[in-house]
Order: sequence, then C-alpha cells, then structure tokens
Amino acid sequence: MKVTLSVIKADIGGYVGHSESHPECIAMGHKLLSEAKKIGKIIDYHVTKCGDDLELIMTHKKGTHSQEIHGLSWDVFVAATEVAKKLKLYGAGQDLLSDAFSGNIKGMGPGVAEMEIEERASEPVIIFMADKTSSGAWNLPLYKMFADPFNTAGLVIGESMHNGFVFEVLDVKENKRVLFNTPEEIYDLLLFIGSPARYMVRNIWHKDTKEISAVSSTQKLSYIAGKYVGKDDPVCIVRCQGNFPAVGEVLEPFAEPTIVEGWMRGSHYGPLMPVSMEDGVPTRFDGPPRVMAYGFQLADGMLVGPRDMFKDISFEPARQKANEMAYMLRKHGPFEPHRLPLEELEYTTLPQVMARLNNRWETNKD
Repeated sequence: MKVTLSVIKADIGGYVGHSESHPECIAMGHKLLSEAKKIGKIIDYHVTKCGDDLELIMTHKKGTHSQEIHGLSWDVFVAATEVAKKLKLYGAGQDLLSDAFSGNIKGMGPGVAEMEIEERASEPVIIFMADKTSSGAWNLPLYKMFADPFNTAGLVIGESMHNGFVFEVLDVKENKRVLFNTPEEIYDLLLFIGSPARYMVRNIWHKDTKEISAVSSTQKLSYIAGKYVGKDDPVCIVRCQGNFPAVGEVLEPFAEPTIVEGWMRGSHYGPLMPVSMEDGVPTRFDGPPRVMAYGFQLADGMLVGPRDMFKDISFEPARQKANEMAYMLRKHGPFEPHRLPLEELEYTTLPQVMARLNNRWETNKD
C-alpha cells in the first residue's frame, strides 16, 4: 500500500515563555485533524508537542507537497494561533510568516518532513522532534545511522545495507543540492555536512533499492524571513529494519549528546539532550536543546503508537552528560564557544545592537 507520512510543525505560541505548548493549542490540533480524518482527508494522525512547538503527524494518500494536506496544516496552525493569542501566549504565531496560505506550507515558516512509501509487511518508523536548535542538528545523527559502521553494525554484517546509501545535501544559502554515495564518498560528504549551519542532510535513499530511507526538515527560518524569528526546531523521519538500520541503530547516535546551535535566543551552542515527552519542556536558559523520538508501526496507513523511545533508562547517562556539558558551556557566558561566532549571528537580534555602535568605530592610524 502506498502511503504518505507527513510531519509538519510550527511554534504558534509558548507556555510559559518558550518552554511548552499549551494543552488548548494541542486540543485544537486534535479537533481539526479528527474532523479531517472523519471525512477521509487523512488516514490517521497524532498531535503532540516538543517544547513550544505544535507537531502534526499525519498519514494520507495524497503524496508529498500536497496542497490539501499543507492547507489543512496551515488551518490548524492559524486556529491554534488564535487560541494562543486569546491566552496571551508568548510569540503567538511566530512561525507563520504570512497572513494567507499560498498552496505549499514550505517557505511560509513551519517545518516539514514528508515521505511517500510503499508500506512494507512491517513498517516501523521513528519520528524525531527537536526544540531550541536548528535544522542542521540532524547531520551528525543521520551520518552515524546510515554511514558509520561503529554505530550501525548492519552496514558491515547486514547484506541488505552493505552497499550503502545516498545522501542528498542541501546548501541552504545558495539553495543548491548535491548527492553523495556512501561509503565511497564519505570524505566528500563530511566536508560539507560538518558545517551544519549551511549544509544539511535533507534526504537519504537506499543505494540499491532507491527506497526513501530518511527525510528531515531543512527550513531555516532566518533565511526565509530575512531576520531572526526563532530557531528552526527541526523534525526528521527515519524508516527502520529490513533494508534500513534497526531501531536500536537509529536511536544509538543520541546515546552520546552532541553540540548543536540554538539554545537561548538562537545564539548559543548547547548539548542536544534526548528526553521523553514529559521532559521535552526546556526551561534552563531556555534549554538545553531537546530531542524526542516517537516510534510508530504503520498498518495500512494507521499510526500504531506512539512509543516514547527516549523514555528508556539507557539514555539516562546521555542526559546526565548533556547537563554536565551545559554547565561547562554556560560558564563562558557571552564568550565563544558558548555564544555563536559573529558570522552565525547575522540573522539574530545582534545586528540591531551593533548598528547603534557603527559611528563609534574609528580608523586605526597606528
């Protein structure tokens, strides 16, 4: 059975500050998607939150980039924004960069990850949702899942994955893409994805079967809006088992917290902490950055789940280490390497501060 899995998210207002989504906003999402399911617009759905982001998970038969599905998502976000405004939530509707839907939600603020697949006899998927970080946060985990044999044993001992995968990398500044075959082009791949602020893994395919394996949202809010409007808070879909990494191999990269950009005011580096849904409520210095993982089995388009994959106590050491890393970085205060380099702060609120000081700089004559 051919089915499309769409994950679309937006920050439509924080409760309190930037820490969480309000239950009434989530309830509005449930209401509208339930109505869409009843009339057959979608097959199934799940509404959740990660920090202050409203997350819509939907299955349907309309393919990727569907105007109908994107329009439905936009309507949900607009309605939830009205709830947020009524409750005077912080930054109500900040990810909605237009007053009217234009046919495709991409480029309008919300983050989008979609894949159209031929559903297998067993179709396990993991949906990753992050808060207080940018779209490039998936680069290192996706590399480990699909190209690092020290993480994914199946690349070595699994015949179905031994020939590797194809990575699509997007240059978000130039809006260009390039494809890399792994393992033979790993060094070329790393040259680019090691700079995740500009180069981001968007899609991964199985090299032999050409099946879509993983897809991430690469919308960069600052480039879309031309100014700072919050962090991208990306989502990512990964298929598991069979021709793809096992569930445990897909989760394994997060057992070791990595440093990502984002955190307070989108201007600091911090550790990406794997958490359960209950702990997806960042408050310390508006962070540290969080990642949640929901596991589903697809069954004729129905979302069987979710299972809260990071609720596993095995990730407790990663959470502890992330807290230790957070303490270490916070000691730097406004100094690098905690604060992002100046060139990475181009689209934050810093330029307005610097502009006031332009006429005080003098030519050095010494």
